[in-house]
Amino acid sequence: MMVYFEASAVELTGEATEYTRTADSGDDVTHGFCPICGTPFYLRTAKHPGGIGIAVGVLGQATSNEPVRSVFEENRHEWIAVPDSTQRFPRGRN
Repeated sequence: MMVYFEASAVELTGEATEYTRTADSGDDVTHGFCPICGTPFYLRTAKHPGGIGIAVGVLGQATSNEPVRSVFEENRHEWIAVPDSTQRFPRGRN
C-alpha cells in the first residue's frame, strides 16, 4: 500500500535502485527499491511528476492521516480495510 505526497515535501536518504516500466495507461512508472534486498519503497509516475508514493511499511512513524484515495481497487486484497470516505479508482487514477 502506498501513501502519496507532494515530492517536494519528501526527503529520500540512502541508496535506491530504480526500474521504469510502462503502465497499462501507457505512462511511465518508476519504482524505487533497495539495491540490496529488493524491497520496494517508492513510486513516481510521469502522469503526476510532482508527487511520490511511499510504501506504508517504510515510514518511520505511524501517521494519523487516513488515506484520501485508493487506486487499483480491482486488485486490492479483501482484508485491506479502506475508510468509506476514501476516493476509489478501479484502475489507475485519472
